[in-house]
Amino acid sequence: MKTFVEQYLKDHESYFKEVSSFIYHHPETRFEEYTSSEFLAKECEKQGFIVKQNVANIETAFTATYGSGGPVIGFLGEFDALSGLSQEPNKTSYKPMEHDVGHGCGHNLLGTGAFASACAVKKYLEENNLPGTVKFFGCPGEEGGSGKTFMVRERVFEGVDAALTWHPSPANAIMSLSSLANYQIFFRFKGTAAHAANVPHLGRSALDAVELMNVGVNYMREHVIPEARIHYAVTNTGGISPNVVQANAEVLYLIRAPKVQQVDGMYKRIKKIAEGAAMMTETEVTIEFDKACSNYIQNRSLEKILYKNLKDIGTGNPTGSEKEFAKEIWSTFNELERENFLDPMTGFGYYGDGSEFDGKYLADTISPYYESKNILAGSTDVADVSWVVPTAQLTSATSTLGTALHTWQMTSQGLSSFANRGMLRAAGSMALTGITLFESEEDLNNVKKEFQAFRNKHDYTNPIPEGVRPSKLNER
Repeated sequence: MKTFVEQYLKDHESYFKEVSSFIYHHPETRFEEYTSSEFLAKECEKQGFIVKQNVANIETAFTATYGSGGPVIGFLGEFDALSGLSQEPNKTSYKPMEHDVGHGCGHNLLGTGAFASACAVKKYLEENNLPGTVKFFGCPGEEGGSGKTFMVRERVFEGVDAALTWHPSPANAIMSLSSLANYQIFFRFKGTAAHAANVPHLGRSALDAVELMNVGVNYMREHVIPEARIHYAVTNTGGISPNVVQANAEVLYLIRAPKVQQVDGMYKRIKKIAEGAAMMTETEVTIEFDKACSNYIQNRSLEKILYKNLKDIGTGNPTGSEKEFAKEIWSTFNELERENFLDPMTGFGYYGDGSEFDGKYLADTISPYYESKNILAGSTDVADVSWVVPTAQLTSATSTLGTALHTWQMTSQGLSSFANRGMLRAAGSMALTGITLFESEEDLNNVKKEFQAFRNKHDYTNPIPEGVRPSKLNER
């Protein structure tokens, strides 16, 4: 099994690099991944998958299916990018390209790696005449859009026995942490315009309302649980004319906590603050729910299988040129980033003091596996898949130690030889895990029993209300 997977990925290495490169050079933000989604869907068809597009009524979401009957094993792929992170690949200084968007979270690698594992498993089933179904899920809008949560709400993952995915980072580890649930909400204030010098008493400032709301929420921060996070961005200040009382203003809030119920409680308090700000300024407030996601549920049985296969695939040794490139990237970090170089790794499941990296700039080891009770100080829409399907995810080293996601340095390394090897490492680990679930009824049953035992004690409600639709950045 291992020999088959490794040989398949070696034989098709150039092909998967080309797929990743195409997505890298066509970066698109949430729910606008028209080129990337169409390209990847067509590549699935070329590999013999049956593709269904526009799933969950999302233009850039699709499924690719091979086989029939059970078990059904899914692989989750992403391909969205981030605004403000344009960067030429393989450069050791900031060099943005003409467009503003870039793959600062490595989703060109993520989507391709999941696709590669689905292809490897499909080929294995074909050559060994095994029953079952392989499904690749083209999942858009992870960055600020919760695309998978919308897909879960529309039952796209119904009937899947287990799901696997991964994420690029500087580490090699099983992502065994839970995550923060979140809500993202627009608060739009409407006031009355007026000449700010001649008749200011006739105006009612929507911008004043936004500022008062933000002050009120800042006072609230002392009175929430320590794990909570409240972020905001003023997305409309009402114009650029200081001599006009601003009639319209808008602020976008991202509210996070370990459980959806905690997020909901904070949201209700923040709503009251917004309504109070509107009362104080004699303005009106409109509240629009943008998106949400739940907290991630670990499946330890599936994680252990994935960890074994990650260990079996191994890391290999970085080449001299890869080490030199990593050293130059390291030189672009400031002193604080260097001192805290482990931080981008611990959030992905790395455990250790970093001593194994002394004198190194790239991870060449695999972190031990722990059934962590810690919580990732971030959010992922993979979480909602984990509530309806047994799910496990790994991280594979694709970047220099200390590289933070959502930075130009991460974007720059997205097509490096080290990143490509990390992508194929992840693909191999997931493929072996998928094949294990096809061949071992005992392993699959253990995964499903653990999942069902959890669900018997915990109800799930999708955190995105009915009627809320995915929104693009340019629709805000």
